[in-house]
Amino acid sequence: MPAKKIQKLNLKTLSTPLIGVDEVGRGCLAGPVVAAAVIFKSDIDVKLYKDSKQISEEKRNELSQSIHENHFVSIGWSSVEEIDELNILQATFVAMKRALDDLAKQTKIVAGTILVDGRDRIPNMGLIQQLPIIKGDSRVSVISAASIAAKVARDTFMQKLALEFDQYGFEKHKGYGTLYHRQQIQKVGPSKWHRQSFGGVKEFVR
Repeated sequence: MPAKKIQKLNLKTLSTPLIGVDEVGRGCLAGPVVAAAVIFKSDIDVKLYKDSKQISEEKRNELSQSIHENHFVSIGWSSVEEIDELNILQATFVAMKRALDDLAKQTKIVAGTILVDGRDRIPNMGLIQQLPIIKGDSRVSVISAASIAAKVARDTFMQKLALEFDQYGFEKHKGYGTLYHRQQIQKVGPSKWHRQSFGGVKEFVR
């Protein structure tokens, strides 16, 4: 089969500021889905930002601190209950919109271009321009920054959750469906932080 074509990008033609948006936790069995929205204030550390999945936890934490210190950033959350009620795609949009709404309050910016990782535009964003970018988290630094900020925020939350729900190993897998995590769900049943609409969880709801 021929390789999929990756869209060509010319970000210089877009309305500014450029607003990077990405989410983390969409494929997990437990915990919220978290989105971040970022606008660069300067060139500080911009070239260091890469897809959060491609860098170590220690480096992510360091870069997340840089992002919060040197740029505009906001985090949006969508709860387990919202994921089960709305479905994961719609809950992801909710988290993204919350991040963008908060960023707008911070910056007072009413225009620009939203660069969102993936194929989908965020619904109900009015007339503001959007550009979905496939593999944007590894191709566009402002989206990479959003992926890092979202990842660190969610991982930190799951690590804290592990202190109360220590039977699941959240501190290791952050809610993803590892073999150990699935075995523990089957053994002790899901917690209130598990997504009861997801396969691998709903079968064991008591």
